[in-house]
Amino acid sequence: MVDTHLEPAILLGLDYCILHANQAYKNTYSDGKPLLKRYCYQVSHGYSVPCDRAGEQCPLLNAFDSGQTTRVMHIHQTPRGEEHCEVTTFPIRDGQGDIVYFLEHLHRIDIATTRVVSDASLVGKSQPFNHMLEMIGRVAVTDTTALLMGESGTGKELAARAIHDRSRRSKAPFIPVDCSGLPESLFESELFGHVKGAFTGAATRKTGLVEAAQGGTLFLDEIGDIPMSQQVKLLRLIETSTYRPVGSIQQMKADFRLVCATHRDLSGMVERGEFRSDLFYRISAFMIELPPLRERRSDIVLLAETILQRSVHNRAVPTLSAAVKKCLQNYHYPGNVRELRNIIEHALLLTDGDIVLPQALPHYVQCKTLSDKRSQPVFGDELMSLDELEKRYLEQSMLRHKGDRKALAQQLGVSERTLYRKLEKLSL
Repeated sequence: MVDTHLEPAILLGLDYCILHANQAYKNTYSDGKPLLKRYCYQVSHGYSVPCDRAGEQCPLLNAFDSGQTTRVMHIHQTPRGEEHCEVTTFPIRDGQGDIVYFLEHLHRIDIATTRVVSDASLVGKSQPFNHMLEMIGRVAVTDTTALLMGESGTGKELAARAIHDRSRRSKAPFIPVDCSGLPESLFESELFGHVKGAFTGAATRKTGLVEAAQGGTLFLDEIGDIPMSQQVKLLRLIETSTYRPVGSIQQMKADFRLVCATHRDLSGMVERGEFRSDLFYRISAFMIELPPLRERRSDIVLLAETILQRSVHNRAVPTLSAAVKKCLQNYHYPGNVRELRNIIEHALLLTDGDIVLPQALPHYVQCKTLSDKRSQPVFGDELMSLDELEKRYLEQSMLRHKGDRKALAQQLGVSERTLYRKLEKLSL
């Protein structure tokens, strides 16, 4: 039974022990050691205890407690590095109905990564990010309308595209529509198109966005900004899957998957009479919360390094100093990932060397403790070790110096190589 699976699959005992593994599992997780008789959490995570005791959901325990098939999102270790993986666990019973084994099927999620790469869309490995990724995976394989909710800059369009990429419609068009940028007078024409001569200036037939999304996904971004007068037309499109271009008497059949997004509180807008309740209930069949960046602290450095990788052209990619990483992790990001991108691009423009230092960051991002060091004297009344004295002096030198590392080394009267060794030794 295990060997019939094309993707990695294993047979587990009640004690988490691997009793059998198919060839795909061996190809994916083999580290040169035998896989059989080892525990699943050792192979997949490198843990010494089951997942639930290491702060994660345990698929086997969930399936045992519920007695049903369960599915969770995990980050697994492989010889290629960490990978997002959707784990489906099937309980297997004996003749008396007691659970005696588990079949675990593992599906690699390729719409997200935990590594710094230049061509990935979704990047992260924090718990809030993984939960969002799990919700995307569950709704993507259906045609259910998804509503993405989150603050501005949290990556709602990237999430919508990930839903499209994992759906059966992935080969068809993905059509994003910025509802906040559509004037009320043009909304119907843009969405449904118009025929030649429908109004003054309509010299040719115009294909609407609904027709352009035929067979694919229509993404309505900031749906909360659609005027009340136009909401009823959108509702009719969703309910009947038909529409009529402006100026036409012919009904056309629509075939698309709908994904919506908003940063607004739509339920509150419904209560205040600012959004149609019937439309809200049609688009909110499956709601996904996108976490703000301040709730993804463990992803901030990974995202920053990824943005850095994507932003650099025709030069070596500089590294983030330990002090810069600390500053980035301590900032609250009201603008979320979009603001982080601006911060990194700002720092990149002010970095001439191969290390990004705190003074390259916008002043409002710099850590208070680092900023305070500008005014602190190197020598005080207290006695300190020479290593500590050198460390403090180099910290102030880097904060005050406006050039690159080579110029700083010349000012300090040492070679660039010597300066680098000192900075590395002192974790600067």
